[in-house]
Amino acid sequence: MRVLLTTYGSRGDVEPLAGLAAAVRELGAQVRVCAPPDGEFEELVTGVGAEFVPFGRSVRELVTGVAPVSADDVPRFAAELVAARFDTVAAAAEGCDVVVATGLLPVGTRSVAELRGIPYVYACFHPCELPSPHYLPSAARPGPPFPPGVTDNRVLWDLDARKVDALYGDALNSHLAALGLPPVTGVRDHVFTGQPWLAADPVLGPWQDLTDLDVVQTGAWLLPDQRPLPADLSAFLEAGAPPVYVGFGSMPMRGAPDVARVAVEAVRAQGRRVVVGSGWAGLGLTDVGPVDGDRIDGDRDDCFVVGEVNQQRLFGRVAAVVHHGGAGTTTTAARAGAPQVVVPQLVDQPRWAERVAELGIGAAHDGPTPTFASLSAALTTALADETRARATTVAAMIRTDGAEVAARLLFDVVGRSPEGPVGSVASVRSA
Repeated sequence: MRVLLTTYGSRGDVEPLAGLAAAVRELGAQVRVCAPPDGEFEELVTGVGAEFVPFGRSVRELVTGVAPVSADDVPRFAAELVAARFDTVAAAAEGCDVVVATGLLPVGTRSVAELRGIPYVYACFHPCELPSPHYLPSAARPGPPFPPGVTDNRVLWDLDARKVDALYGDALNSHLAALGLPPVTGVRDHVFTGQPWLAADPVLGPWQDLTDLDVVQTGAWLLPDQRPLPADLSAFLEAGAPPVYVGFGSMPMRGAPDVARVAVEAVRAQGRRVVVGSGWAGLGLTDVGPVDGDRIDGDRDDCFVVGEVNQQRLFGRVAAVVHHGGAGTTTTAARAGAPQVVVPQLVDQPRWAERVAELGIGAAHDGPTPTFASLSAALTTALADETRARATTVAAMIRTDGAEVAARLLFDVVGRSPEGPVGSVASVRSA
């Protein structure tokens, strides 16, 4: 069996596909992955033995470049992605038995699968993406803002569907017309299908029924990471009490230029050391200025800056994790039993922040831009003994078999039996 996995987005959209690819390969299938052309994504995919097909523009350049995509650019960029699906993704689907699409709304991928005569599966990594009476649609979707004062859930989801039609409808239907195919009405729901998969942990991101969707919740698609921590980081961890990790992954943090400075001082005020994850924002200690009359001294032995690192190992050795609230980082911290402070930036991240607070495993920061006072208050909650105890309890509840569950379901979708049992998926990604 040959499986095509496709996504467009940041690392949080690509790493789960690498986890699924590893599990599918353990069952004897071949895997091809269409993802943005960033080198770190290719490394993730090829590292599990899957074929990598670059698709679209570099996401890192779009996010961190001098001129990121503006609101005026969005319609043209959306049409560009649809065209690439009818081109690059369609070519990659040749000889495949099933297509799984995730990430930024994969408009056109279902049509490509239908043209190839193969099954199509849509999967998302957070429950609030799917229409539900329990969640409101994200106001971040490009298009006209929701009318002020409208709170009816169904009305807002209907408006969300119209936004999708306005953004993608013409591009999708022009490609279909060129192929002699009928147009699609209701683009969003066409992409989702009636049975989308939810690749989120049932404890962290439970799906609550009462919708028209027959959602299949597999659990999160985790990519086991066996890489050792860098020697200098290990030495730092062993030199004192567990530090607080601060990192915002793929977020550019343009609205919070002083975030490293603020975070380090807030952590120090708690009597803790700090590990700063540089991430796509390039956070560090060299350019920080004063906080309350003091300066962050990069030479002090209570601070350490790290780049891309095995968070699965690191988070098990820290006192708390301050992060942006991506689905993957939230799940990794929860699985490690690390209390969290979520400083949400966009889309699903506010919901993950709320869920962390609801579960009692950390604090939800109010808004995307932390101050010394606001972050200090959140850290006080996260570093409390009762939060640590609750985080330890919840860690034991987090499922680790989501990728294996989804892999077996793909064989069911195609109507084939796996060649063998799932073995140690962790073995595919080692140092």
